[in-house]
Amino acid sequence: MTRSIWQLTVRADFSSAHALRHYQGKCENLHGHNYLAEMVVEGEVLTQDTELVTDFSILKKILREELSTIDHCNLNEKAPFDTINPSSENIARYLWNCIKPRLQEYPIKLYSVSVSEKSAQTATYREISE
Repeated sequence: MTRSIWQLTVRADFSSAHALRHYQGKCENLHGHNYLAEMVVEGEVLTQDTELVTDFSILKKILREELSTIDHCNLNEKAPFDTINPSSENIARYLWNCIKPRLQEYPIKLYSVSVSEKSAQTATYREISE
């Protein structure tokens, strides 16, 4: 037996500064990035009328709204990054925790959230039920 699953991906960028605590290198100093955030959702059914999993515009709006809370700021001064390191890994997990509850009203589930500081490196966060 097979089941169909669709994955939808939306991306948006944001700019922020951070300093990595205990890094022992130049990234321990305050510096900035033009980050790229990516949200991937999964769905198993298409809507009757439009045959969409979920409208991309809804997903883009949710992602942009969450990114607006960390855009153009010093992440080290904003909770939870005032106590945890503002690494790409922790930013991805933070965004996951912000986005996941907002998707409950849609017939989809959050699959992953990724954050890139540069195009050549990305940190992805997922949660897997066991």
